[in-house]
Amino acid sequence: MIFLTRRATFSASHYYWNEAWSAEKNEQVFGRCANRNGHGHNYTLEVTVAGEPDTQTGFVVDLKWLKDAIEHEVLSAWDHRHLNLEVAEFAKAIPTTENIAIAAWKRLELAVKAAKGASLSAIRVYETPEIFAEYRGEF
Repeated sequence: MIFLTRRATFSASHYYWNEAWSAEKNEQVFGRCANRNGHGHNYTLEVTVAGEPDTQTGFVVDLKWLKDAIEHEVLSAWDHRHLNLEVAEFAKAIPTTENIAIAAWKRLELAVKAAKGASLSAIRVYETPEIFAEYRGEF
């Protein structure tokens, strides 16, 4: 089994806010990240697929295809967007790094399956160089 990772970047803004809580509790739990005007990040998205290399090409998946799938499924919807206000997945989910990783998985899973021969293995999202979340699907 080979694990192949493609990296992409996107810029987006967000804030943390739980509608079920008071403004005071949101500010207590989320601090400055609760500012409803939002703040931005330059995110790094790593998409890892797993499979056996094709005997004719040596590829698990074609990297150009994977780049295009990431662009079509994720970046075109999220890059230079306010995640809370413009992205459907985050209308009811707080766009934490963890939830962004899960949402990216959901956007890419079917595309990778359709490519045949590989499966989605992991999604890693870096909010900063020091903070990232990794999702490997449901157990």
